[in-house]
Amino acid sequence: MIGTEHIINIDKPMDWTSFDVVNKIRYTTRIKKVGHAGTLDPFATGVLIVLTGKNTKRQNEFMDMPKTYEAKIRLGDLKDTGDRTGKVVESLPVPELSEAKILSALESFKGEIQQVPPMYSAKKVDGKTLYKMARKGQTVERQPATVTIYSIEYLSYSDALLRIRVDCGKGTYIRVLAEDIGRKLGTLAYVEELKRTAVGDYRIEDALSIPEFIEKWKLSAA
Repeated sequence: MIGTEHIINIDKPMDWTSFDVVNKIRYTTRIKKVGHAGTLDPFATGVLIVLTGKNTKRQNEFMDMPKTYEAKIRLGDLKDTGDRTGKVVESLPVPELSEAKILSALESFKGEIQQVPPMYSAKKVDGKTLYKMARKGQTVERQPATVTIYSIEYLSYSDALLRIRVDCGKGTYIRVLAEDIGRKLGTLAYVEELKRTAVGDYRIEDALSIPEFIEKWKLSAA
């Protein structure tokens, strides 16, 4: 049963903004108070926690939960957005990489690390949203922030495409992590695909697609 006070685990579709998902659920349910806990970039997919009614006040609680991501990182190019949607701004050859070298590089990112927020992000500096400035070709100085990488797992590597799984804390930018991994490996990198597979105990296996949610809502409202 889905009610007006609910926590909904949605599998965000590719090319939807997090706000698109909120709008779709608000339109479907006619619930006035709907929000989400933790933005996913439009190109990314996976677990998006949508909160309704009084649960919208619990946003910070969910944003503080650890998150798990699976990423495909393309080595050799740097993109202005840090992901596949952007333009290539620099390229470098990809050196020959052994599994041991990749594992060593990944290991160096475990624990507390410093990240400079990307220009293409929703973060604000002096009251101005970074991505809005970036779209105008503007760049401003950003202060590094401390984030926590609980674990980083090597999944596979082939043809300059590295797959990893990351368990991390609040405020971690996987796009920035990918770029830093690329530099550690002696080249450049961007995120080709990104899926959030967990937020706390909320797992991708239990997430509802948008059509599944709509169907479940119709059945519960009948």
